[in-house]
Amino acid sequence: MIKVNLRPGSNKKAPARRSSIKLGSMPSSLAILKDKFLVVAVVGAAVGVGGTAFLYTTQTARAAGLEARLDKAIVDSTRYANFLKDRYRSEAVRDTLLRQVNIIKSIDQDRYIWPHIMDEVSRALPQFTWLTSVGFTGTPQGSVNVVAAPAPTGKPGDEKNKKIAPKRLTTDIPLDQVSVHVMGRTVDITALTRFMKDLEASPFVSNVQLDRSELAIDQGKEITQFQLTFAYSRPDTTMIRRVPLSLSVR
Repeated sequence: MIKVNLRPGSNKKAPARRSSIKLGSMPSSLAILKDKFLVVAVVGAAVGVGGTAFLYTTQTARAAGLEARLDKAIVDSTRYANFLKDRYRSEAVRDTLLRQVNIIKSIDQDRYIWPHIMDEVSRALPQFTWLTSVGFTGTPQGSVNVVAAPAPTGKPGDEKNKKIAPKRLTTDIPLDQVSVHVMGRTVDITALTRFMKDLEASPFVSNVQLDRSELAIDQGKEITQFQLTFAYSRPDTTMIRRVPLSLSVR
């Protein structure tokens, strides 16, 4: 049997109605969310407040730690300052005593400068040669006051203001430079050369120089007048042998 549907589309389901919501029916808080710029501003403010609170907390904790370290450093500085003050005082006493000892040693070492010079000149003097003058040139012995301590440099209190160590006392004693000039005569020019070589071989003599050499007539004979200059050399103490002097009394 053939059935004819006289109502086409009656079996189809009716399309679902679209639900439309008007903005006017939304709550006011949801309506604000539509403004994107306002949302970004609110989020940024929240982030800023949170970041500020975080930084404040961390900086406060860091400042508290630095304050504790500063207090500890001040205590240590005071303790070490007293320790350094005692150390500088002890070093000053030590340097003063060491300088006095070095002064005594320098005086003892230079007591026999002229005996050494005269002994070496006499030993090296060849035959047919005689001396007319022996003396020194330059700064005289003892002209430098080595006993007095060097004057301090700067103004008083500079070390305290600058918080630096005070200048150490110089313990080395400057030794005078002794230069000797010898004038003499010889009848043999080779004797003058030999005299200079023998002086140079001495441990107490250095830098022998011939200042002047000329011919002259002495008592009808031709001679050579000369002038030598040399420096006194302080040899090592191992090269000097000292023996006690004994004198027998009858």
